[in-house]
Amino acid sequence: MARAGLAGAVRVARWADTALGCGSPGATADGKATLSDPTAERAADDLGLSAAQVRADWDTARLAGLVEVHGDSARPGWRLRAWDRDESAVLRGWVALFDAWSLASPEPEDHEPAAVAEVVSAMPQVLSFLQLSAGPVPVEQLLDLLQQRVTELRTARCEVSYEPGTARPAEAGPTRPMVPGARQPAESVAVTGQPAESVAVIGQPTGGTAEPVPVADTALAPLLDWALHALAAVGALTYGDGQATLTPLGSWAVWVKLEQICVAAQSPAGNIEQSAEDMLRGCAQLRPNAARAEYRAWLAARPVGNAVTELIHAARGEDALLRGLAFEALRVVGGSAEPDVHAVVDEPALRPYALLWLAEHDGVDPEDAHEVLTREEATWLWVDTAAAVADHGEAPMLVRHLESAVQPTVPQLLDEVRAVGHPRTVQVLVALAAAHPDPALAKAVRRAAFQVHTGG
Repeated sequence: MARAGLAGAVRVARWADTALGCGSPGATADGKATLSDPTAERAADDLGLSAAQVRADWDTARLAGLVEVHGDSARPGWRLRAWDRDESAVLRGWVALFDAWSLASPEPEDHEPAAVAEVVSAMPQVLSFLQLSAGPVPVEQLLDLLQQRVTELRTARCEVSYEPGTARPAEAGPTRPMVPGARQPAESVAVTGQPAESVAVIGQPTGGTAEPVPVADTALAPLLDWALHALAAVGALTYGDGQATLTPLGSWAVWVKLEQICVAAQSPAGNIEQSAEDMLRGCAQLRPNAARAEYRAWLAARPVGNAVTELIHAARGEDALLRGLAFEALRVVGGSAEPDVHAVVDEPALRPYALLWLAEHDGVDPEDAHEVLTREEATWLWVDTAAAVADHGEAPMLVRHLESAVQPTVPQLLDEVRAVGHPRTVQVLVALAAAHPDPALAKAVRRAAFQVHTGG
C-alpha cells in the first residue's frame, strides 16, 4: 500500500534525478521547494502527465523525503536510493507523509489559522478513536469527539471565551487528558507528529477556571471535512457516505504511534505516578538515555506547569544529586520551563544549574556552557556535584571528580573551596580525604576540612 500510494511521487523523483542530475540548479523556484514552471512542463511532457499532477507528485515526494531541496537545487533523498531494496525506507517515507497530512492538502482559506491549528492538534484523538473502533465510524460521532477535544485544549490553556460583563475566575485547574499518558497541549505527544506549538492563542489567557464555552459544531464541521479529505489523500483512511474508516496502512501507523505513547506512559522504571523527588530518586541509577525516557514519561502524565514547579521544588532540597537530576529533567521539558528557570537564577543553590540550563537553551554548546559561570559559581557547582558523588557514588568516582575542577592545582582548589561557603564543604573534603590513595594529598584535604569546620 505504501509503495502504491507513493508510486507517483517516486516516478517524478526518479525523473528529476535522471533528467536534471544530482544537485542541478533550476529545479525549484525562489528557493521555496516549489517546482519551477519550465521543469514542471518538461516533466509533464516526458511523463505524459499534466503539469498540475507533476507538481502534486513533487510536493508528495518532498514530504515523503524522496527528494531534498536546498535553495534552488534538489537532489534525491536516501529513501529514493533505498526504495527498491529497503522495505523500512518505504514505510518511513509513507509515515513522513502521514505525519505531514495537514501540509499535503491546502487548508481552508475561510477559517482562522488558530481554528485550523486546533483541529490539527485534536486530530490525533480522532485517529486514535478510529483505530480503536476498527471499522467505519459516522462523521457525526467524529465531529462530537473533535468538539470535545478542541474544548478541552482551550480549557487546558485557560483560553476560555467569556461573555461580556462576566468576571474572570481566580484559579486554574488542570484538565485531564483524553488519552492516558498524553501530554497537555503545550507538550503533547501528537499521533501525527504535528508540533503542539502550532496551536495559536485564541483567547485571553487568565489565571482562572470556568466552564468552557462549547465549540460550535457548525464551526468545526468544515474543518473536520478538510482533515478527513487530507488524510484520505495520503492514504490513511477512506472517507465517504458520511463515515470514515482507517485503511490497513493508516491503522498500522496509528497503532505504532499509540504503542510508542503507551510504552512511554508506562515508564519502564515505574515512576510515572511518583512525586518529582521520588521519580528523580528512581532515575538515579539509570543510564542517561533510560533516565531521559523516564523523565518524558513522567512529564507526559501531568500538566507541564505543575511538573516544572515540582522539579524546581525538588532541586531546592538538600540532596545534591536530585538537584542535578531535576535540571536534567528540565532540559527534557525544554522552552516551557524557561520562565521558571529564570526565576531561580538569584537563588545561590540553584544559580549555577540555572545559568547552565539557560545557556544551553540559548544554543550554547553544552561543552562550552560552563564558560557562563564565574570562578566562584563553578567552584560552588564542583562542591555540590562532589556532594552528590559522596552521597550516592563510589570512592573512585569522587577521586576522578577532582579532574573536573577549574582550578589547576589541588592547593588552589582547596583554597577556593574553603572560601565558597557551600554547606556541604566539610563532608565533601572528609569523603575526598578518605577516598584518595595519595597519603600526602589526603592529609592536606583533611587539614582543609578541619579549617572549614573550625572557621579557619
